[in-house]
Amino acid sequence: MEWKTEWKPLTAIIGVFLVFFYLPVGIDRFDNAVMEALYLTKWYAREHVLLCLVPAFFIAGAIAVFVSQASVMKYLGAKANKILAYGVASVSGTILAVCSCTILPLFSGIYRMGAGLGPATAFLYSGPAINVLAIILTARVLGPELGIARAVGAIVFSIVIGLLMQIIFRKEEEEKINAQMVMPEEETKRKLWQDSLYFASMVGILVFANWGRPSENSGIWAVIYNFKWMITSVFALCFAFMLWKWFEMAFWKIGLTAIVVAVFSFLFPEDPLIAFTAGAIGLSVFTSTDKGETGQWFSSSWDFAKQIMPLLLFGVLIAGFLLGRVGNEGLIPSAWVSSAVGGNSIAANFFASFAGAFMYFATLTEVPILQGLIGNGMGKGPALALLLAGPALSLPNMLVIRSVLGNKKTAVFVGLVIIMATISGIIYGSIFG
Repeated sequence: MEWKTEWKPLTAIIGVFLVFFYLPVGIDRFDNAVMEALYLTKWYAREHVLLCLVPAFFIAGAIAVFVSQASVMKYLGAKANKILAYGVASVSGTILAVCSCTILPLFSGIYRMGAGLGPATAFLYSGPAINVLAIILTARVLGPELGIARAVGAIVFSIVIGLLMQIIFRKEEEEKINAQMVMPEEETKRKLWQDSLYFASMVGILVFANWGRPSENSGIWAVIYNFKWMITSVFALCFAFMLWKWFEMAFWKIGLTAIVVAVFSFLFPEDPLIAFTAGAIGLSVFTSTDKGETGQWFSSSWDFAKQIMPLLLFGVLIAGFLLGRVGNEGLIPSAWVSSAVGGNSIAANFFASFAGAFMYFATLTEVPILQGLIGNGMGKGPALALLLAGPALSLPNMLVIRSVLGNKKTAVFVGLVIIMATISGIIYGSIFG
C-alpha cells in the first residue's frame, strides 16, 4: 500500500469518526440547535422554495434563452454606459422585492450572459437591499431617520460596491472584454415589447405571490396584501396567454394546467400555495417535454436549480443550527449578540455587520428582529449596519455566489459589504446616537 496516496482519505475517515465519536448529543443547547436547523430548513422549503425560488429559476432561465447576449452586454456589460448600467442595477430592488437567496438565479443569469462584474454585483446587492415595502416598514417601526438612512445607504452601497469590484478586478474584466467578440444583434421571433411584457408578467407573479403582511391593517399596502393572490392570478393569466400566443405552446397544455389550478383553488381556498404549486408543476412538465424554445427555457431553468438549490438548503441548515429562527436560539446564544451590539463603537458596528452578513433574513423579517435587538440595548449605528449588511447577504447566499464568482471575488464582495456597513453605522451613530 502506498501511504503517500492514501493519507488524505485516511485523515478524512479519522476526522469524520472523531466528529461523530465526540458529538455532543444529549446536551440541551446542541439538541435544540439541531432542531432549529431542521425547523428553519422546513420553513424555508415551504415558504421560499415554491413561491420565491421556482419563479426566480424560470426568470433566470428565460434570461439565458430569450435575452440576447448582445443586449445584456449593451446595457450591463463592462463597456456599457456606466450611468445607465449602474442606474438600472442600483434601483432593481424597488421592483423585485426579493430576499438574498431569490436574487441569486437572476444574478447568475445576467452574469453568465456577459454582464460586467460591476453592474452585476451592484444588482446582486441592490436586489434584496432596496425593497420599498421593507424600507417603509423600517421607517414606521424603527423611525423615519433610520428608514431614510437605509434607503439612501443601500442605493449608494450598490453603486460604490459595483464600482470597487470593477476597479479591483479590472485586469480580469479587461481580459473578459477582449475575449468577447463583437456580438451582432440576434434575430428574434418576437418584438422587444412582447418579450418585455413576458418578463413583466413573471416578475409580477414573483413579487405579488411573496407580498408580505404589512404592520398595519389599513392603507394601500394592506389592500394589496388582501388581494395579492387575485393580482397574482391576473399576472398568471397574462403569462399563460403570452405562452400560447407568442411562444406557441399548445393551447390544450395551458388549458389543462389552468383547469387543475382552478380545481385546487376551489378545493383549498385557505391555502393558495397548493394551487400555485400545481401551476408550477404543470408548467414544468409541459415545458420539459417540449423540443422547441420553451424546452430550452426549462432546461436552462433546471440548470440553475441544480446549481443553486443544494447550496441554499445546506446554507439554511447551517444558519439555523448556529443562529436559530426568529425568536428562537441556535447554538450561539442570542444574549451574546445583544451584548455585542450596544453603543456605537467600531467593534459593535463591525459585529453587527458581520453577524448580519451571515444570518438569513426572509423579506421583512429583519425589522422585527432589529426591533427586539434595539429593545435589548442595540445602538442606532449597529442597527443601520445590520440593516445594510443583513438583507443583502447570508451564509446560503455566499455559498452560491462563490460557485458563480469564485473564492477571491466572493471574499472581496462580502468584505466590501461588511466594511462599508460598519463605516456607515459609525457615521450614523455619531450623528443620531
